[in-house]
Amino acid sequence: MPHDVLMVFAESSAFGAEGDGESLKKNRFLSTTREVEDLNQYWYSNRSIDAMVRDVESVCAGDDTTCAFLSTPSVYFSLSKPVRARSWCFDLDEQWQNDRGFVRYDFNEPTSFPNRDQLKGTFDMVVIDPPFITREVWENYTETAKFLLKPGGAVMGSTIAENAPFMKELLECEPQTFLPSIPTLVYQYKFYTNYRSKSLTVKNPEIPDDDD
Repeated sequence: MPHDVLMVFAESSAFGAEGDGESLKKNRFLSTTREVEDLNQYWYSNRSIDAMVRDVESVCAGDDTTCAFLSTPSVYFSLSKPVRARSWCFDLDEQWQNDRGFVRYDFNEPTSFPNRDQLKGTFDMVVIDPPFITREVWENYTETAKFLLKPGGAVMGSTIAENAPFMKELLECEPQTFLPSIPTLVYQYKFYTNYRSKSLTVKNPEIPDDDD
C-alpha cells in the first residue's frame, strides 16, 4: 500500500468488532483492517455485517450459488468459509490481491476487469456499496451488476434515503427496515434489495428511532 495513502484510524471497538459474547461473534476483518479514506472506505458495524451475511447466505445457500461483492470487502471477508469459497470480491484496493476471489475493479470501467467473459452472467447475487452516492456512479455499478448477474438475480445495496427513486428505477430495489450502522460515516444510509429479505426486515438497535 502506498505510504501517502491517508488512513482513518477508528478503534475497532467503534464497529463492535469484538461482538457481544452471545449472538454476535467477533469480526476478524473489523479487528484487523483499517479504512482507507482516500478510497472512501467506510466499514459497516459488526451487527450490520452480520445481518448482511445472513441475507447473503440465505440467498446463496445452494452449493452451486455464488455472490459478487462490489466494493464491499468487509462483507465478503465475513462470510462463512463455504460461501466465501464460491464468492468474489470486486475492489480497487489491491491489499487483497492475493485472495482467491479478488478481482481488481474500477467502477469507471464497469465491465472491464480480469476474467470478464468467464464471470459474465454467472452470479446469483450482487452486494453493492459504492464509494460515492451520485446517480452517475450508481449507473456504473448497475451496469456491472447486470453484466454479472444471472437472469432474476438478487441485488443488495446501500445508499442514502434520497436515492430511493433511482434505486427503484435502476435496480428494482426497495428500502428495507434495518438501517446500517457505519461508525465513521457522518450520514445515515439505508439498505435496498430487489428480493424479499429475511434479515433486513427488523430495526437495527444501534440506530436511534429518530434516524428511521
